[in-house]
Amino acid sequence: MSKVLASRARQVTRAGSGGADLDCEKQSVSGSVSQRACTFCGSRVVLYPIADAIHLVHGPIGCAVYTWDIRGALSSGPELHRLSFSTDLRERHVVFGGEKQLEESLLELIERHKPRAAFVYATCIIGVIGDDVEAICRSVAERTGIAVIPVQSEGFQGSKKHGYDAACKALMTLIGTGDTEGITPHSVNLLGDFNLAGEIWIIQEYLRRMGVEVVASLTGDGRVDLIRKAHGAALNLVQCSGSTTAVAKQMQAKYGTPFQKVSYFGIEDMAAALYGIAEHFKDPVMLQKTRELVSEEIAAVLPVVQECRAALEGKRAAIYVGGAFKAISLVKALRLLGMKTVMVGSQTGNPEDYKYLADLCDPGTVIVDDSNPAELSTFLSEERVDLFIGGVKERPLAFKLGVAFCDHNHERKIPLEGFVGMANFALEVRGSVCSPVWQFAPRHQGGADAPAAEPVRAPALVEEVAS
Repeated sequence: MSKVLASRARQVTRAGSGGADLDCEKQSVSGSVSQRACTFCGSRVVLYPIADAIHLVHGPIGCAVYTWDIRGALSSGPELHRLSFSTDLRERHVVFGGEKQLEESLLELIERHKPRAAFVYATCIIGVIGDDVEAICRSVAERTGIAVIPVQSEGFQGSKKHGYDAACKALMTLIGTGDTEGITPHSVNLLGDFNLAGEIWIIQEYLRRMGVEVVASLTGDGRVDLIRKAHGAALNLVQCSGSTTAVAKQMQAKYGTPFQKVSYFGIEDMAAALYGIAEHFKDPVMLQKTRELVSEEIAAVLPVVQECRAALEGKRAAIYVGGAFKAISLVKALRLLGMKTVMVGSQTGNPEDYKYLADLCDPGTVIVDDSNPAELSTFLSEERVDLFIGGVKERPLAFKLGVAFCDHNHERKIPLEGFVGMANFALEVRGSVCSPVWQFAPRHQGGADAPAAEPVRAPALVEEVAS
């Protein structure tokens, strides 16, 4: 394998090499230009889809701009979440404090927009100057009669994953404050689905056909009043395990609500999620409805998948996404399309995730935690990748190297969850990989048997990672 920074040697391995015990869940190495985001960004992406709340960023305007409409999270009603509010702190606030600015901003926004709640995000500068955000939130809540919730998300605390914890703490201040009367025994909450391209509506329709009530969505197409009564649901379904598992565990401890980790990506995992729900409720009628639903949906999408597979058989793919749960489902989905995954990684995976990936992937597959552009460029070149699946920060790497790209992150406009999502995914992958434009890429100019382009090397202080 190629060279990586010596301090990152234990965060890269190959499946089948016996080194699946990656040194993950640690701070990014200084100077490695990690693809991760900060704590503030992590909290913002989790809470942002709550559509009837104000989201006020207490800090410089740049923090609000960076996270403005950061997910393609759709709403079936209000769209207050798509407005980016900031206290716009300047130098004078750093010197004299920004508490007055925060209080005035909150009062003005609440008066103008009449939200069901307000979230106030503390940024790095707030941690430095010491504004008492909690006290201001309490004061404004008393004056206005709505919940004003501080989110302690100062960016320098750590990575995006620490922001998930701050968001979960904020959500728990709402959960348990609503009336649960009328909730049916066959009820669930959807955790960790952010309704990108309307995906949560696909899942809700499946559940409706099974006879399952959805109490609250945390947080895609979320509503404050529904989140308040989420503790009344009989089961929590945790999709993005990194972002909302903390909420599920706290609800289990406080309210006795069990949870299941699920994935809605790909035919195999989507079917497993639905069957798991039916088996949890032990209802024969629900189980029969689930069998019929899965059978109908697979029959509808399988011809599309098979058609795309004919064009994609034997192609090589690389995956680098935020959450490892998504990477696991993508490996399975690509295998259904006849494609081989030669590299897979995530920003926030844990040891359990990477051990699972090592067992799932073919021997020799590169497995990487918290990678950076230099490493990713090297892996794409050395592994002769035909398709790279990632997010907005990975797209330029793929295009510069003449590699087809599939956006499986925040900005996509096509739903990729559910059975219909697998059909959409297959069509998008085929359209990208088989595009005639790639014949003009430098890596294809010498013919199919030409040697790979010289890979981009990582900086000095490197260590060879054994194949």
